[in-house]
Amino acid sequence: MTASETASHVVRRASDVEYETVDAADGMRKGVLLDDSDGAPNFAMRRFVLESGASVPEHTNEVEHEQYVLAGEYTVGIEGETYEVSAGDSLLVPAGAVHWYENDGDEEGAFICVVPNGDDSIELVE
Repeated sequence: MTASETASHVVRRASDVEYETVDAADGMRKGVLLDDSDGAPNFAMRRFVLESGASVPEHTNEVEHEQYVLAGEYTVGIEGETYEVSAGDSLLVPAGAVHWYENDGDEEGAFICVVPNGDDSIELVE
């Protein structure tokens, strides 16, 4: 059974995840780990990679984001507050909150992001 078939459970191998460049960012890639196309009825789980020197400008999203930092150390801004995060940290970015990312470190950063299924368009803040 492939990951795209509806099933009561899915095991998706890391080697099967395709990563794409995030157009609104400089040095960020996204891989969709699981979503509704895999039969997940409520949430999408994605893995983001922030290359050394990566930056993501201030933006908002239509849906909340729960994030878990997997690797590296980088800076996150949420609603005017700035946080240095590292592996093991968790974040909640509410729907509509202005936020941004910057990886000034020498190491790649990575995080898991879980969002409700549906439209998650990015609106850049001018």
